[in-house]
Amino acid sequence: MRAHQIMTRSVISVAPHTSIVEAANIMLKRHVSGLTVVDDAGKLVGVVSEGDFVRRSEIGTGRKRGRWLRFILGPGESASDFVHEHGRKVSEVMTASVVTITEDTALAEIVDLMERNNVKRLPVVRGDKVVGIVSRANLLQAVAGLAREVPDPTADDDHIRGRIIDTMEKNDWCPFGLNVIVRDGIVHLSGVITEERARQAAVVAAENVEGVKKVHDHLCWVDTVSGVYLNSPEDDGLAKAS
Repeated sequence: MRAHQIMTRSVISVAPHTSIVEAANIMLKRHVSGLTVVDDAGKLVGVVSEGDFVRRSEIGTGRKRGRWLRFILGPGESASDFVHEHGRKVSEVMTASVVTITEDTALAEIVDLMERNNVKRLPVVRGDKVVGIVSRANLLQAVAGLAREVPDPTADDDHIRGRIIDTMEKNDWCPFGLNVIVRDGIVHLSGVITEERARQAAVVAAENVEGVKKVHDHLCWVDTVSGVYLNSPEDDGLAKAS
């Protein structure tokens, strides 16, 4: 399998000048743990993630280094810490050296890159423009294992996947972080919904695409107020049966 067969196409991005508060609110509202950062021309310039909000002066978690360590590291490191803990713009806290992949990157290589660089997501680029993102999910290793044992999705599967995504993205109930995997006409839907009725709408939308044989629902429901989440009934049933 390749990146273009599993990536999320609707990438949520912010600009370098976006405020820290706005970026944090976007992540909370959209239930994502990271955002790509693009300039006015749409070029990828960085990534900001939950980890960038851990060491912040507002919550009293700034890094405290001993005098001897500060002497060894020098004033440069201390200055960098200060900017990261007090910065008000995304550009001041983001990771600028971003590991990226292309649409044709093999899934096994994606997993290797994530593990080697200790990252949870990899932007998918075409030239210098972001066209998707592959995030580390609980089933990523399992999917990578399956990909070695079964044939890659066919051109028909890719066509089905594209039609499902195009259909759903036109609707306001489209799951956040929608991911669609199709193999031999069998569809696996994953993402986040905040309205239970959106689950049935997503399944029906997939079922109505020509060539779909079966739809598996892995959509996770999240309460926007409390943050409580529930797995899909299908996944819950599998967990109880195991």
